[in-house]
Amino acid sequence: MSDSAAPQTPEALSAIIETLPFARHLGFELIECVPSRVVLEVLLKPEHCTLGGTAHGGFLMTFADVAGAFGGHITLPKGAVGTTTMESKTNMMGKAPAGIRLRAISTPVHTGSKTSVWQTRVETEHGKLISLTTQTQFALFP
Repeated sequence: MSDSAAPQTPEALSAIIETLPFARHLGFELIECVPSRVVLEVLLKPEHCTLGGTAHGGFLMTFADVAGAFGGHITLPKGAVGTTTMESKTNMMGKAPAGIRLRAISTPVHTGSKTSVWQTRVETEHGKLISLTTQTQFALFP
């Protein structure tokens, strides 16, 4: 699938988020979703944070996982009906305070007939690296 074949209108991107109620619940906004790159944004709220008021590691892992999963879905091989995370590793690099916008930028490392591997950088709105996730998505067949 070419990048130009992917829907990019705000309505189409919102419809993609609606397919994953958990992402919608957490306030994730899909900015771009093409086979070569997925971009999500979120306003970091206090309920996404640790006691110290900075992003919780589990929240950062979820944010990255959703970006990589959308990438895995948009690059599914012919005949596949869905994708699931098979493996994920996250390195925490910095802290982000509540009230800041975060951006997850996910790019493919590998897309194959059964798996795809995605690397996701979670950054602040100012470009500060907060976490780096590498995950494997497994294509599901009927």
